[in-house]
Amino acid sequence: MSKTAFLFPGQGSQYAGMGKSLCEAHSGARAVFAEADDALGFALSELCFNGPDEQLKLTENTQPAILTASVAAYRVLAAHGVQPDYVAGHSLGEYSALVAAGAVSFAGAVRTVRNRGRYMQEAVPAGVGAMAALLKLPEGKLDAILAEAAHGEVVSAANLNSPDQTVIAGHAAAVNRAMELAKAAGARRAVLLPVSAPFHCGLMEPAQRRLAADLAALPFADLTVPLVNNWQAREVRAGSEARQGLIEQVPNPVRWIESIRYLIAQGVTQWLEVGPGAVLAGLLKNIESAHAARKAGEAADIAALLSPPDAG
Repeated sequence: MSKTAFLFPGQGSQYAGMGKSLCEAHSGARAVFAEADDALGFALSELCFNGPDEQLKLTENTQPAILTASVAAYRVLAAHGVQPDYVAGHSLGEYSALVAAGAVSFAGAVRTVRNRGRYMQEAVPAGVGAMAALLKLPEGKLDAILAEAAHGEVVSAANLNSPDQTVIAGHAAAVNRAMELAKAAGARRAVLLPVSAPFHCGLMEPAQRRLAADLAALPFADLTVPLVNNWQAREVRAGSEARQGLIEQVPNPVRWIESIRYLIAQGVTQWLEVGPGAVLAGLLKNIESAHAARKAGEAADIAALLSPPDAG
């Protein structure tokens, strides 16, 4: 029997206007945005719908904004009886996945990810850290490149996104050294990313400590559907394990390739990207070309999903 996974996007998928069509078409989506505005004490909905982009790109705004748009899309799908057999989320998206799985309340999650964004931003002074995408680096080269580039500094894999895309993070000088070594080793491109902090590396340990205290105070329930987590790329059903995964993902890499391959091994053939953008659909295609994800982030996407097949 075919199984369905809901994939929830992370930072970088945001855009001004996200969620607006959902709110115009569905009262359930409007209720999610109203709940976010109330929980945060400011009009996050206005920022999502109208920008400006420079405010939306601030990490402490981006994270609750993407979570809210993703949960709004999920609630619309759920109201129409569309439910997953598994959930997974990329970095920040793991919070959206856990809201969908009933592990944490939406209000609690949106307040937590706003703090998460601020803690990440404050963990490393501006200019000290960097992130870069290594594209089409030949297999088996990464570990040696990172070891040679370190020179006593931090540089490590941050996002193992697809066979063709690995993101690294750490001290800016070490990241730049790794980029040059990757190009010399045959990578097609090495691109610095326009991010405000070096996520998912050891420099995030101060953020991890602060976030752990918040997560300890946030109630977690056992999951109604299993999550495949970032930290271990394994199935999680207990609330306590879900909480620990959120703590451990902060300084550790997102193991997305392994997560997707695990889901495929469990029989998943139907994929929905629930939230803004289509980044995860692209990664899925690169990981396993026989699989494709459908978008479920705006009203037109969901209308297309719910409409019966054309019989003519």
